Amino acid sequence: MIRRVIRTEYEQFESLLPQLEGNVGLLFTDSDLVDLKDIVVNQKVAAPAKSGSIAPCDVTIPAGDTGLEPTQTAFLQALNIATRINKGQIMILNDVKLLTEGEKVGASQATLLQKLKIRPFHYGLQVLSIFDDGSVYGPKVLDFNFDTLSTKISFAATNIASVALQIGYPCLPSVPHSLARGFKNLLALAVATDIEFKQAEEIKNLLNMSPEALAAMVASQQPDAPAGGSAPAPVEEEEEEEDEDMGFGLFD
Repeated sequence: MIRRVIRTEYEQFESLLPQLEGNVGLLFTDSDLVDLKDIVVNQKVAAPAKSGSIAPCDVTIPAGDTGLEPTQTAFLQALNIATRINKGQIMILNDVKLLTEGEKVGASQATLLQKLKIRPFHYGLQVLSIFDDGSVYGPKVLDFNFDTLSTKISFAATNIASVALQIGYPCLPSVPHSLARGFKNLLALAVATDIEFKQAEEIKNLLNMSPEALAAMVASQQPDAPAGGSAPAPVEEEEEEEDEDMGFGLFD
């Protein structure tokens, strides 16, 4: 019915026709798609394991008390589950992997899960595709946030710049690196020769500065010591004075 209506009345939605197969539904919204997807995916209902169904996930029975009466011991032993009686009820000694994903649920397994009141499966809606402004795309697009997109773009730009620098092909990501490399070469040439230009003056002045003047400049740029701070005690000098006093006292 939906496919017929789209073909006859709403031709702008024809791109949805390949998606309308099987047990699917349409959800219309004008809210944020990321928030709506999270709400839809989180709406799951616990369901029991039915005999003959296919397990959508692994099912493990944890070790511990089961609440079953000792008369059920033979049933558990038939499934090769190690048990013992603890305080009038059956206790499973070890974790038991009862079902594997994709495996068909047997009658004994379904009965055991029912006796233990375990509902191992969860069913809910699954987002298959998204239609927006005439375009259809998969739900994984909504998993991209700004940080993920920024990281991927930065990684791609780095790779492009590396290839461009290696083969000598200028492009937008590689131009800043090429300019920086060229400026370093110009500085090296200016330092090694008498060539002068404005950007090299500071570097050449630092190289021509005397060690004392350079040390004084570095010291002036360091933060001042906090007010009220006391100078460190001359520990080594005190120890030397004590040693001298002890020497005179021993030999006098």
